[in-house]
Amino acid sequence: MSRYSSGNRAGAVVAIVADIMALILGLWIVMYLLDANRANELVQFVHDVANWLAGWSRDLFTFDKAWARVVAGYGLAAVVYLFVGHAIAGRMQRH
Repeated sequence: MSRYSSGNRAGAVVAIVADIMALILGLWIVMYLLDANRANELVQFVHDVANWLAGWSRDLFTFDKAWARVVAGYGLAAVVYLFVGHAIAGRMQRH
């Protein structure tokens, strides 16, 4: 029985981490779209973390509008982290 509960806990942790990663990426998209003050420390922190998380997808798209590149690049990373994180969590909870 303890084997299943540890899998459930581990799966829950993976899902929570994926949710936090997607939340940070989504928060940066909102901050960018609302033209948040980039001199603010919170905005800088969220931007730095989002840049790191979306390093692989940040410049993947070449839309003419900067806001479209931000939404597509960071949004793709958020969706992938959610999808993959929850898929892994689901498999961990089944085993």
